[in-house]
Amino acid sequence: MQTVNIHEAKTQFSKLIEAVTHGEEIVIAKAGKPAAMLVPMQAQKPIRKPGAMKGKIKIASDFDSPLPDDLQAAFEGQ
Repeated sequence: MQTVNIHEAKTQFSKLIEAVTHGEEIVIAKAGKPAAMLVPMQAQKPIRKPGAMKGKIKIASDFDSPLPDDLQAAFEGQ
């Protein structure tokens, strides 16, 4: 973990952000005392909305019907 003072953080901000994107954590100090921390952002998972595809997907009425014999045999390797 790297510690930098505020002045250095202002002048080297782009380099500090680059270091953070590579996983480093950086403490920014004011008068020698830690004041803030730069840390990598955690990837955010998209928020799932139930029913978002309603009306966009159609399931055939016979989707769970048995397969024809020849196709069933192909899956079974016969």
